Amino acid sequence: MAAVESRVCETEGCSSEAKLQCPTCIKLGIQGSYFCSQECFKGSWVTHKLLHKKTNDKVKPEVSPWTMDDDVNTDPWPGYRYTGKLRPHYPLTPMRPVTNHIQRPDYADHPLGMSESEQTLKGTSQIKVLSPEDIEGMRVVCRLAREVLGVAAMMVKPGITTEEIDHAVHLACISRSCYPSPLNYYNFPKSCCTSVNEIICHGIPDRRPLQDGDIVNVDITVYRDGYHGDLNETFYVGDVDEGAKRLVETTYECLMQAIDEVKPGVRYRELGNIIQKHAQANGFSVVRSYCGHGIHKLFHTTPNVPHYAKNKAVGVMKPGHVFTIEPMICEGGWQDETWPDGWTAVTRDGKRSAQFEHTLLITETGCEILTRRLEENGRPYFLS
Repeated sequence: MAAVESRVCETEGCSSEAKLQCPTCIKLGIQGSYFCSQECFKGSWVTHKLLHKKTNDKVKPEVSPWTMDDDVNTDPWPGYRYTGKLRPHYPLTPMRPVTNHIQRPDYADHPLGMSESEQTLKGTSQIKVLSPEDIEGMRVVCRLAREVLGVAAMMVKPGITTEEIDHAVHLACISRSCYPSPLNYYNFPKSCCTSVNEIICHGIPDRRPLQDGDIVNVDITVYRDGYHGDLNETFYVGDVDEGAKRLVETTYECLMQAIDEVKPGVRYRELGNIIQKHAQANGFSVVRSYCGHGIHKLFHTTPNVPHYAKNKAVGVMKPGHVFTIEPMICEGGWQDETWPDGWTAVTRDGKRSAQFEHTLLITETGCEILTRRLEENGRPYFLS
């Protein structure tokens, strides 16, 4: 649903301020159709959809905007040479609204999605030491992010679209009074990232159904009370081949071996040596274009945490630092390129890539995994 000027909700018995308009009505040129929330819109759908049919009887029977029309699949970039078999399934659904009572990061309403708070600190190498209040805020938001990833995990199976996963993630964020951090971040159009097969990271959820044998990474970040919590996992879709299993298992081992070395006094650049050694020992490569990052009141900030060996990352770990480790490991070469959407990073050779991520707090003696899974002994879903 698109944000528009304020009106009164058209749901019978509701007189709340309405800033959302039915996307189908916009396409058909129907005036009005304003609602105060997704809930009111859904509650009015049975009668509201009759407007669409009256406007144009020749139009294909309408479906609810929160379900998928699988017959639509338009290639948005004719002539583009894809590196692998994966293709985008367009058009994308409109950017989903977030209710007004939820606190929003500074980029949420920026026309370019720019975070001015991040831009202000761009270029600095100073790493923030969080206060006890900050640390508690991070514990809360990371726990909520873990819950949201759990919602996504329950949906992964053949036939489900990544758009449907994104919708569930969006609703899970809203129900927890969280803003989905990716939404409008530098104009990213969705509430999470879903990266399938050769997509390394930043995949945009769309109408493609997941297929038996795929692997898919779901990357969740949520914003609550001024703090961001970030994590991701790679999932098996149905029955996957042994190559996929070995890739995913190795990627998780890379993350956990790096975490095992996190403690005060360690240089951030050392983590890449650990990750690349294990990846190469198993015949895989490490992506160099994307790295882990500091996170707290800012979505991305210092330190930068590269995952490859002999990097030149600046900084030494100290108690109170909070950051992510999120290695992206590839079957073939580590080189990447980006689709014309400006976001979707794919392997240049079209081979598969996997990723896992945790948000970590440096303690006096080691680290606390803020995004750890509390059930199943902390095991990732692919091992559950």
